[in-house]
Amino acid sequence: MSNSFLRGRARPAYLRTFCALAALGVVPFASAADSDPHADHSIIELEPAVITAVQQSSPLTIVTNPKEARQPVPASDGTDYLKTIPGFSAIRNGGTNGDPVLRGMFGSRLNLRTNGGLMIGACPFRMDAPSSYIAPETFDKLTVVKGPETVIWGPGASAGTVRFDREPEHFGELGSRLNGSVLAGSNGRFDKVIDGAVGGPQGYLRVVGNQAQADDYKDGNGDTVPSRWDKWNGDVAAGWTPDADTLVELTAGKGNGKARYAGRGMDGSQFKRESLGLRFEKRNISEVFQKLEAQVYYNYADHIMDNFRLRTPDPSSMMPMPMASEVDRRTVGGRVAATLDWSDYQLVTGVDALRSEHRERNSSFDMMSDTFTDTDAFPWTKDAVMHDYGAFAELTWYAAERSRVIGGARLDRADAKDYRQTLGSMSMSMPNPTAGDTRSDTLPSAFARYEHDLADSPTTLYAGLGYVERFPDYWELFSPSNGPSGSVNAFDAIKPEKTTQLDIGAQYDDGKLQAWVSAYAGVVHDFILFDYDTDMMGMSSTQARNINARIMGGELGASYRLDSNWKTDTTLAYAWGKNTTDGRALPQMPPLEARLGLTYERDLWSVGGLWRLVAAQNRVAIGEGNVVGQDFDKTGGFGVFSLNGAYKLSKNFKVSTGIDNLFDKAYAEHLNLAGDAGFGFPGDKAINEPGRTYWTKVDFSF
Repeated sequence: MSNSFLRGRARPAYLRTFCALAALGVVPFASAADSDPHADHSIIELEPAVITAVQQSSPLTIVTNPKEARQPVPASDGTDYLKTIPGFSAIRNGGTNGDPVLRGMFGSRLNLRTNGGLMIGACPFRMDAPSSYIAPETFDKLTVVKGPETVIWGPGASAGTVRFDREPEHFGELGSRLNGSVLAGSNGRFDKVIDGAVGGPQGYLRVVGNQAQADDYKDGNGDTVPSRWDKWNGDVAAGWTPDADTLVELTAGKGNGKARYAGRGMDGSQFKRESLGLRFEKRNISEVFQKLEAQVYYNYADHIMDNFRLRTPDPSSMMPMPMASEVDRRTVGGRVAATLDWSDYQLVTGVDALRSEHRERNSSFDMMSDTFTDTDAFPWTKDAVMHDYGAFAELTWYAAERSRVIGGARLDRADAKDYRQTLGSMSMSMPNPTAGDTRSDTLPSAFARYEHDLADSPTTLYAGLGYVERFPDYWELFSPSNGPSGSVNAFDAIKPEKTTQLDIGAQYDDGKLQAWVSAYAGVVHDFILFDYDTDMMGMSSTQARNINARIMGGELGASYRLDSNWKTDTTLAYAWGKNTTDGRALPQMPPLEARLGLTYERDLWSVGGLWRLVAAQNRVAIGEGNVVGQDFDKTGGFGVFSLNGAYKLSKNFKVSTGIDNLFDKAYAEHLNLAGDAGFGFPGDKAINEPGRTYWTKVDFSF
C-alpha cells in the first residue's frame, strides 16, 4: 500500500487568510502538527488529560507527542521534558538548561538529535547543553530508544538515542491549520507557542515560533534561587510534494535566550542558534526498494557566559571584576539511508558524516585603568575540529508469526585536531604540547535483539545484547585541566569508551492493564571519569581518566484502568554503577525513583494527582563525576505531591492547570550543580528545587 504525503482537507476561508498572513511574517507561528503521517487535519482532537508519566510503548522504545501537557509545569527545554520518562534524570542548573541523564549515563553517551541532525552546545562546561536549544512543544514527535539498541542514528549511543522531530505536513487540497498554546504560572512563568501551516497537494509552508520566560523561583523554605530565564525560537519549513511518494523539504530556524544560574560562577547571557536543513524522501521506488531518504544540515551555536549582565560580580569571589567568555560551535552533517523490504526481512542501510568546529574569545579587564573590554572586540580563536564518518546497517527478520530478530552494525572513523597553542589562562598559561596534533580511531558498534509475542497472552518478551565504542567528545578531550597520570593532557591520552550491555524485558497490554519492565546490565571498559580538586588557593581543577565500570538497573511501569473513569499509573526506575578500577561507587548515579499517579476522567474534563518518591542516595564517590557535575555528599530522600486538571472547552480549546509541590516541600535532587564556586565548577551546597508552583495552560487548534 502506498504511503501518501498528501492528506487533509480544506480549511475555512478566514483561517486560510490568517495562516497566509502568518507565512508572510505578519503573525508569528510555532509547532503543533499532527505526528501521525496519515492523519486527517479536518478531525481535530485535544487530549483532555494531563500526562503524569510517559510510558514505554514497545521494547526499549518510547514514542510520544511532546506537545501534550505533563506534570510538573510544562517543559522549558529538552531535558525538562525527558525527566518525565522513567530512567531519565537531570543535572540541574536552576530554572532551565539542565543536562539529561539516562540510567546514570551522561553527555555524548546519549545521542540527542533534532530533525535528524546534531545541535551541539559550545560551552566547555556544558552551560549550554544540546537540550538547551530544544523547545519541546515546537516538535511533533519524541522517540527514545534505551541502551545500545539501534545503530542508524549516529555513533556512540551507549546510553540511548533521543530524537525530537517535526513531521511533514499533509494537505489533500488547498487548506491551512493553526495550533498553539499560552501558559502562565508562578514565578513569572509565561509561555507562548503558535504553529501554523498552509498548503495543498503540491506542497506546504509551515512556520513555528515560541517565546518563554520565568523569574527567579522560591524554594520550599521561601528562599530565592537564582534561576531567571528567557528564550525564543522561530523555524520555517517549506515542503514540495510533487506526488504522493516524494518529499523535498527545506528548513531554517533561529533562536536566542539568557539564563541565570544558581550553580555556576557565570550566567548564560546568550544562547544564539542558527539552523538550516534540506531533506529528501522517496517511497515505493520498487517492490523491494521501499524508501530512500537523504538529508544535510547546518547548526550553529553562539554562547556567551559572563558574571555581570544577569548578576553583580562578587568582590569576595575568584572573579571580583566583570568577565565574559564567548564560544561558538559550527556543525555540518548529512545522512543517506535506504529501506529495503523482502517477505520476511527489512533492511535499513546507509552512511552519515559530520564536521564540528569549536572557537572561543574572551573579554579582558585592565586593573590599572579599571577598563573592561568585551568579547566582541577580540578575534575568534579556533581550538578544535572534529569529524565522524559512519556506515550502518540494521536488519529486522520476521523469523516466525510471533518472533522477530533485530540486529545492526556500524563502523565509524572519528578524529579530532587540537588547535590550542596554550593551555591554562592568564598567569597560568603554558605552551600546549599537543598543539596541531590529530588523533583518530576506527570504532565498531553492533547489537542483536530477539522479540517474541506469546501465543496465549498479550505479552511480548525480548532480550538484546549491544556493543558500542564511543570516541571522546569535545568536553572530555578539551575541558579537563589534566589528563590521566603520566600524560601531557586529556587530548593526548583519554581512550575511547567500550560498552557491552544486555537488555531484557517484557511488555503486556490487554486493554485494561498496560505493563512493562526493562532491565539492563553492562560492563564499560575505559569509562571516562572526572576527578575534581581544589588547591590551597581555592583554584579548582579537573582530571579526566579512564576506569573500568559495571552498570545495571531497570525501569518498570503499569497503567491500570479501574473502571471507565478511574485510571492509575505507576513507574519505578533504578540505576547502579561501580568503579571497578578503584573499588568504589560510580558517581552521579540517580537514586531509586517511583511515580504514582491517579486520574479521574469524564468526557470533557479530568483531575489527577501525582506522587513522586525519591530514595536517599548513599552510594557516592566524593569529588568524582562528569564534566559538569560531581558527587559532593550523600543526599536524603523526599516525596513531592502534585495535582492537575484539564477541561475541554470545545473541540478547539482545552485548558489545563496544575499545582506542583502542593505541600511546598524544600528538597534538592541528587544530580545537582551545587552553589556558586567559580567558573564552570560546582560548589558544595545543593540547589533546592521550586516550592509550591501554580500553572495554567490553554491549548487551541483549528
